[in-house]
Amino acid sequence: MMKNNNKILIFDTTLRDGEQSPGASMNTAEKIQIAQQLEKLNVDIIEAGFAAASPDDFNAIDKIAQIIINSKVCSLARAIDSDIKAAGDAISKAKMNRIHTFIATSPIHMKYKLKMTPSEVIKKAVDAVTYAKTFVEDVEFSLEDACRSDMGFMKEITSAVIEVGASTINLPDTVGYLLPDEIYERIKEMVDFIDNKAIVSLHNHNDLGLGVANTLAGIKAGAKQVECTINGLGERAGNAAMEEIVMTLKTRNDIFSKYDTNINTKEIYPASRLVATITGIEPQPNKAIVGKNAFAHESGIHQDGVLKCQETYEIMKPENIGIKQNDSIILGKHSGRAAFKDKLIKLGFDDIMDKELNMAFDRFKILCDKKKEILDDDIRMIVTDEKLNVEKIYDIVSLQLSDFSDGIPSAVVTIKYNGKLITDAGVGNGTADAIFKTIDRITNYDGHLLAYQVNSVTKGKDALAKVICKVSFENHEAMIGHGLNIDTMLASARAYVSALNSYLSLK
Repeated sequence: MMKNNNKILIFDTTLRDGEQSPGASMNTAEKIQIAQQLEKLNVDIIEAGFAAASPDDFNAIDKIAQIIINSKVCSLARAIDSDIKAAGDAISKAKMNRIHTFIATSPIHMKYKLKMTPSEVIKKAVDAVTYAKTFVEDVEFSLEDACRSDMGFMKEITSAVIEVGASTINLPDTVGYLLPDEIYERIKEMVDFIDNKAIVSLHNHNDLGLGVANTLAGIKAGAKQVECTINGLGERAGNAAMEEIVMTLKTRNDIFSKYDTNINTKEIYPASRLVATITGIEPQPNKAIVGKNAFAHESGIHQDGVLKCQETYEIMKPENIGIKQNDSIILGKHSGRAAFKDKLIKLGFDDIMDKELNMAFDRFKILCDKKKEILDDDIRMIVTDEKLNVEKIYDIVSLQLSDFSDGIPSAVVTIKYNGKLITDAGVGNGTADAIFKTIDRITNYDGHLLAYQVNSVTKGKDALAKVICKVSFENHEAMIGHGLNIDTMLASARAYVSALNSYLSLK
């Protein structure tokens, strides 16, 4: 049980529910990076994945469990023995761990999906929690589709699982259907019924755009844990956004004075950027808290007000979520390694390894020759990109392009492999297609491009281009590749090869 009743536990499910966003799949190295950033955020519980889903998921959870010290590591499991065993084994090495098991409780789910009677569902839930307790002390039980479940049945199954050791009861609005008033009433009734025998948790989806509002209503009703994701990532319309929940509690302290979290808010923006970089899913520009326009003012009246007094049009300070303002140290082509490392520490990369530092510094110096002004986001992206890179089995050395309005696009690509340079040329239905086909011929791997995304890291004609490719090789599960360069086509080539290297690292 919680020692401080005013603290709201933050249960982050970016690595599990967030990864269910279309195109948001992550490899093990990427999941570890996000888990480490969540630990910096001081998240209470990290749901690292669904151990039974695949060997890759199990492996990622197992590695995260061995690395994370200050946050509790959790795995999801259906109310099935094999799922629970996989979860228990995957998190067994964690300093603090939890199994999160669930079963659907709404009439429509029980009848059509489970094809089980209410009494059979209760028995299945009790057996699942009982078995999970043989692996861990801390077991969370979720009533899937609780928003459409009968209140009497919810109380019955909740009593049964608490009796056998469930310490957290999670009440998800699985389809994002309820309104804040309805959430408040249902959560309040369940909080009163459970009467401190277990922690009551919320898990709200955003199908009607009410994920955060419903979560705040649930907190007012007495819930002590909220399940959420960075940037509101999640399937369909996403989950309740962690940054919005946390900053609302802090900013509207006049209403939520009784509540607080353990979150280090200065790590919110770095976490948002890392998740966006890895998944390729950028928050919309006007996204609350972390969107590019969240602290931008275009209206002359607003600009004048902010210049005179920041609080006229800003209810939060950018620095409070980790956006650095007016740093006195400006890096450029004459900056040394010490100044570069100092900047990285200020940006939150205090755990960077020497090899990563050296490679990032080399890329920084190259960028300085091409770009007049180096911004924090440029540096953040260089380092993140370097940390994301697996061993470079294949490495892009050079790229030459030919594309005329009435001609066929062609590409000449030089790749380094086993210490040797290999050059080939090819044509395609567009410049990117020509590049990718040429890379396929050089490497003898036929890639199937599933997604291709280009983002500008900063503003201006000389902005870095961040390219993300989702590519499947040899009918294997698609791999995510990252490429970074001022030249968008060179960044594209690097992203494609990055995906190939990620695939080969699994073989």
